[in-house]
Amino acid sequence: ESIDGHSVGSAWGINALPYGNRGMDIVEAFYEGPFFSDNFTIAIGKIDFTGIFDASEYADDECGQFINAALVDDPTIPFPQQSLGVVLTWDITDSWYLMGGVADAQADVRETGFRTALHKEDYFFYALETGITTELDSANGAMPGAYRIGLWNDPQPKFNSDGIKNYRDDVGVYTSCDQMLYKENAQAEDSQGLGVFARYGYAPSKKNDITNFFSLGLQYQGLFDGRDDDVLGAGYAHGFFANAAASTYPEDHESTWEVYYNARVTPWFSLSPNIQYVANPGGSNTATDALVFGLRAQMTF
Repeated sequence: ESIDGHSVGSAWGINALPYGNRGMDIVEAFYEGPFFSDNFTIAIGKIDFTGIFDASEYADDECGQFINAALVDDPTIPFPQQSLGVVLTWDITDSWYLMGGVADAQADVRETGFRTALHKEDYFFYALETGITTELDSANGAMPGAYRIGLWNDPQPKFNSDGIKNYRDDVGVYTSCDQMLYKENAQAEDSQGLGVFARYGYAPSKKNDITNFFSLGLQYQGLFDGRDDDVLGAGYAHGFFANAAASTYPEDHESTWEVYYNARVTPWFSLSPNIQYVANPGGSNTATDALVFGLRAQMTF
């Protein structure tokens, strides 16, 4: 049996990569460019909102960074699958931006999106985010960082696992931050060094099983001499289950630790062994904690 996203009973998934037994999917196809002014940018088409909103420099790419879903995205945010949508970004200053997006809330990654976006039930997912970028001074030059806060709305009728009534207009908030703390070399384009990240998300318990969530961790690029492109990462994620869903999730939380090492074998091929420890998988009071070993291979053409 393959190890899919929710193996070992995890509520948010230990493997953010697999899409199931299907053929090739076109997950994104969109236009991005200026919108009437150099300070405004528009992206329109089939878009992966998880790659735009709630971003992180060190915990946002399941292909090269963490593989546990809770260390890739915030599980309190009901992002639609890669969907038809539009995102407008306003660069207010060089370091401050405002971004808003609308996407088909009922999208299916296997389809173009026109069937679900244009049928009689028009449910759209909305997101609004603002953030600032920073540069801390160091002996080897500026160390970049980003601090984001966002708000989302999902109008679809929903209820948590023990709910007896449907509720519409689900609304939540989130924040995501990352900051480089140590830079090895003075070259501006050199990214070797230590960076840290943190996330927090909240969703109301009437409509969601996971109501509070946080994650944090670190990344070091070029830890060993002669391995400048290799990356070591370590992270921790912790999600709280809603009290109203106690019969489905007897324990009030699930937590995960993950450590990975991404070794750049060639410029186009990397190998990433990783290890995860999942405590209280699925909030169960009968399932044992899980230790998961993995090996990811990534080729870029």
